[in-house]
Amino acid sequence: MTMQLRQMPHPASSAGRQPAAQSNARLDHPRRVLIPAGAIRLGAAREIVSVLADLGANPNRLIAEAGLDPWLFDDGNNTIPFAALGRLISLCVARTSCPVFGLLVGQKASLSALGLLGGLMQHSPTVGDALHSFVRHLHLQDRGAAPLLSVNGDVAVLSYAIYEPGIESAEQISDAAIATIVKLMRALCGPEWCPAEVLLPRSPPADLTPYRRLFGAPVRFDEETAALVFPARWLDHRIAGADVVVHDLFFERIAELEAVPEVDFRDDLRRILRSRLLRRNCSAETIADLFSMHRRTLNRRLSAEGTGFRTIVEEMRFEIACQMLAGTKMPFVQIAAALSFSEPSAFSRAFRRWSGQTPTAWRAEHGGP
Repeated sequence: MTMQLRQMPHPASSAGRQPAAQSNARLDHPRRVLIPAGAIRLGAAREIVSVLADLGANPNRLIAEAGLDPWLFDDGNNTIPFAALGRLISLCVARTSCPVFGLLVGQKASLSALGLLGGLMQHSPTVGDALHSFVRHLHLQDRGAAPLLSVNGDVAVLSYAIYEPGIESAEQISDAAIATIVKLMRALCGPEWCPAEVLLPRSPPADLTPYRRLFGAPVRFDEETAALVFPARWLDHRIAGADVVVHDLFFERIAELEAVPEVDFRDDLRRILRSRLLRRNCSAETIADLFSMHRRTLNRRLSAEGTGFRTIVEEMRFEIACQMLAGTKMPFVQIAAALSFSEPSAFSRAFRRWSGQTPTAWRAEHGGP
């Protein structure tokens, strides 16, 4: 049960559905346009303003200091570069001395922060339908990270992985994303919902209390990716108040956006690879099938953009390695295994080829824990 890029079918309507709930997302928003590669709609990130205020900081001053216009945060549909979000969060953490800043931002999120996608999820028949929509369409909101839903027996895993290179405070963004996803799950399943386990790609902070309080579940740090682990039975949970007519209206609006041809195929490929490289199921044939094309067509598309499949795979392996080295205490043997190297020495040789430095030197220079 993993993400597919082909057209998502309309869920069948069911008898006895509860009365429609009022949707928080607007169907008539005037700016239903695609966002460029490397950008993100502010959405839940607008809560940076309220968190700064809660911590006694001046939001407008800090946002301006990060090189952004404070008025952008008046509308969650506005977009900023993903890299700019990382710079802003780094500045917020430094100025407030708050090591859990991202967590505080994420726990204020709501379904409405996802705009049309939030409306589609809110009115999906089941939690599984909602999460498949989240995985399939999040790129309309976020062009810097990739989600993935997988099921193994009775366990489901929903992950969020940053693929935009060189992002500051990636661990804070991952904290915010997982906290946001928990809030979304509680909106769909009920306020008492808790995951079985939370995985975070960061070293553990000195105080674990905020994480335990928010998640209500064991939290594992120094992991390969940010993820929620929960019983797969929740995927069949019916969403209270979902309305099939409202769902179809949101579906149609999102289908209009998805029908607009993408102009950056390379970014689409990076997004898919980021969520799958650690799962070791990203051969050229497998990825081409996800795009409903033959491998030769995939190669032609990439050749027209002056690159190749192996080149982009190596770029993504390097980016993942950098994230693990900078954000976690994972030993090199674990990083090498995660990236499918036969042994740590092979990883070290590849990393030196990519960066001109050994993993040890790179981690020391870039502030790894």
